[in-house]
Amino acid sequence: MPTINRFADLADEITEWRRDIHAHPELLYDTHRTSEVVATKLKEFGVDDVVTGLGKTGVVGVIRGKNTGSGKVIGLRADMDALPLEEITGKPYASTTPGKMHACGHDGHTAMLLGAAKYLSETRNFDGTVVVIFQPAEEGGAGAKAMIDDGLMDRFGIQEVYGMHNMPGAPVGTFHIRKGGMMAAADHIRIEIEGVGGHAAKPNEVVDTILVGANILQAVQSIASRNVDPLKSVVVSITAFNAGFSDNVIPQTAVLRGTVRTLDPDVRDLAERRLKEIVPTIAQAYGAKAVVNYSRDYPITSNHADQTDFAASVAASIVGAENVDTDVAPTMGGEDFSFMLEERPGAFIFAGNGDSANLHHPAYDFNDELIPVGCSYWVKLVETAMPSE
Repeated sequence: MPTINRFADLADEITEWRRDIHAHPELLYDTHRTSEVVATKLKEFGVDDVVTGLGKTGVVGVIRGKNTGSGKVIGLRADMDALPLEEITGKPYASTTPGKMHACGHDGHTAMLLGAAKYLSETRNFDGTVVVIFQPAEEGGAGAKAMIDDGLMDRFGIQEVYGMHNMPGAPVGTFHIRKGGMMAAADHIRIEIEGVGGHAAKPNEVVDTILVGANILQAVQSIASRNVDPLKSVVVSITAFNAGFSDNVIPQTAVLRGTVRTLDPDVRDLAERRLKEIVPTIAQAYGAKAVVNYSRDYPITSNHADQTDFAASVAASIVGAENVDTDVAPTMGGEDFSFMLEERPGAFIFAGNGDSANLHHPAYDFNDELIPVGCSYWVKLVETAMPSE
């Protein structure tokens, strides 16, 4: 595949960076070591400006082209944080921190963007400015929003923004993208139930919160099966049911927690409304009370049409049009790059990771064969969007 030759020379070095980051995983905003590694390397590369502490531990590098007369400014984003999992890969560079591992490939994302930053700093074969964004807390901490709230877009004048994520199961040398909703909105629900506790041998004298919770759990599944258009997607998953502490006591309270995933803003509104209608009604029917706390977390990751076409064309220039899927099926997973796409036009793309374990699995590992492909994508995107001549 026509990757940039320079990345064949740099592949071993970039792989070393990736594996070092992999061996030292950090969670959410506590990416202090990783952020320091990133900032140090950007300075070594001769990046024009390096800013730390954006969004608590985010790092931003500014690279100006040979010319900047076009006035164009493009942002490229990589995530840095790991997951609270115990690694079982057995690799020589496996996590050295118990209970933490890079199970989503953010180590690879960071390394590839560092590789691109090194190349772009050396060549500067573009007319405009590149802003490389290294973000903490993608895994549930909304680090993208924190960086935006700290002025990311306006401070650096970003006009368009692009992101990339590895895709297990898809061959290395393939890219996958679609216009519009590509990843789901990820919302959280907490249902608090209060009944009347008492002796398990006298259920007639209590209001059983476990029974109420079980009926709520079943009833909310009707949102997908009976309220939402069958041609549209929604997931309502109750993932935790906490009640009681003894085998002879019916508990006074219970708490259910879970997630709602949607790809359409109207469906998102409908799911929230129906939850708030169904839950207290079910509880009332049993003589209990229930309150729904609905928290909107990550928005829908919605690619902009023109930028999606452009990203696909860049990918095709590297791997061939036959290896670029421009209508990949949406996923119900969430991604906080969505916040950036709400602020600026851009596109998020998947790059094949080969036959690896799935994301968020303790046996997952980023495929280092992807490094030259991903680095080439970033550089070609910049040089194509902002040609120097």
